[in-house]
Formats: sequence, C-alpha cells, structure tokens
Amino acid sequence: MGSTSSTKLGDERPRAVGRPGPIRAPERPSAQAAADGAPTALRQKVERSGDDRSEAGATFPIDVAIADKSPLILAGLDALLADDRRFNLVLKVTDGEEFLDAAKLQRFQIAIIGWQLPTLHAREVLRALSRQPSAPKIVVYSGTNDPAAPAETLQLGGAGFVSKRAPPERLLDVLASVAAGDMVFPFVDIRKMRADPLENLTLRERSLLSALGSGHTNNQLAKDFGVSINTIKFHLRNLFEKLEVRNRAQAIALFLEMKHGSWTGATPGGRAESAGAARARKSSRD
Repeated sequence: MGSTSSTKLGDERPRAVGRPGPIRAPERPSAQAAADGAPTALRQKVERSGDDRSEAGATFPIDVAIADKSPLILAGLDALLADDRRFNLVLKVTDGEEFLDAAKLQRFQIAIIGWQLPTLHAREVLRALSRQPSAPKIVVYSGTNDPAAPAETLQLGGAGFVSKRAPPERLLDVLASVAAGDMVFPFVDIRKMRADPLENLTLRERSLLSALGSGHTNNQLAKDFGVSINTIKFHLRNLFEKLEVRNRAQAIALFLEMKHGSWTGATPGGRAESAGAARARKSSRD
C-alpha cells in the first residue's frame, strides 16, 4: 500500500507516512545569510569578517610595500598595516634605488613612498615606474611643506598623496581607494604646478649642466668627471631629455636664465620655458 499524507489539527505542514528517516538538527543559517536581513551595521560587520572581502572592485588582502628614509615611519606604518586585515606588508626599504629594484620583481600592488628618499627622489622613482609595464600604484606619504608636491605626484603618474599630518586612518582609506582603482589627491591647482626642470636633475646632472654653461667641451667634461666621452654623451642625452631640449645650446640657454632668475612662460604644450631657451629653440629650427 502506498504512503499517504495526513495533517494534524493545528499543523498545516504535510507529513509523509512510512518509514521514518534519520532525525537531523535544524541547520543554522550562515553568518552572511543571517546578516542579509539584519540592519546595515551588522551586514557591514559580516562582510568585513573575511580576508577575501572586496571593496568597490578591490580584492583583499592587498600586498603593500613601504619606502621611507625614517626608521620610525617604517615602524609606524608596519604597525598600522598589521592591524588592518585588508593589507599585507611585503617589503620595507629606506632608499629609492632599492625600492625600484624590488618593484621590477612585481611583488606588490601598491607602495607607500616618502617624497625625499635617499639615492633617488620620489620624482625619479615615479618617472622610472612610468616606463615600466604593470608598475605598482604609488601613494606618496610625506610631511613636505612643498605645495607643489601633490601636483607633481599627479603629473608623474602617482595614484595618491597623503600628508603625514593627516590621521593614520586617512592613509588606510586612500590605500583602499587606490586598490579599487581610484586616484586620491588633495586639492591641486594645476595653474601653480611647479615647472622648474632643474629640480628633476641629479647632483651629477646639475654639475654637468653647470660645466656646459661654462663652455666645456665633451673632451673637457670627460677629463673633469673622470669618465669616457661615450659616458658623457650618454649623460648629456639623459640631461637633454629631462630638460626637454634638443641640443647643448638650448640646455645652456635654459641653465643661464634659470641661474639669473629670468625663467618666464610655458610652451604651447604646457612645459615651462625661458625666453633664452625659446630663442635657442627657434634658432635650431632656422
């Protein structure tokens, strides 16, 4: 005889009559399922409870590197990141050159760097990374009083800028936003962006430019610096590229007018240019 179904008075649930099955304890709803109908604050707490949580497209934890000249800052950032499960600190270094070597290995997605790093300034780091495919995103964390620093960071391809005077939570928020694909900067007035090309030069390049301004030939430069002529030519090519000039005459004109404080306007493309450099550029075309 087949099984039939019946109901008890006051119990509207159908019951199967036949061989009883094993008795199971009622399943507990998962934390996430319970949170689906809970208030917003509880849902957010559950969503943040795992290491694989995402925030606006970012998958955590994010591997982070730090480069700063101050051991105290390194220790403080280490502790700050250790308390936030969204981030995983994988590297701490104290100079720009060591940081660039590590960045070539692609061991991290985001880096926090100081503005004034030993060996290589943050400008040089950002410039080098701009030529590297799939480079890590850079957030400059600095206490500099230079009002142009955020604008330069933006111009050179950085992803964010945070003042060391801001609350530590601000840095964590910026890192999370950058991980999600945003760029985060304080207000930047692009009309006041610094346009002094000499600031981008190394000490060796400044010395070389000064020697050019004194009228030294390549042979004299090679003798003065104790290197070969080919090395001098290599440095000159890098120097001309940074100054955005085409030849020695334009570089000398630019240097002399910067030296005497007669730096003036900007080229149609937005690069600042002295009057003398403009004349040298014009004469090179004629």
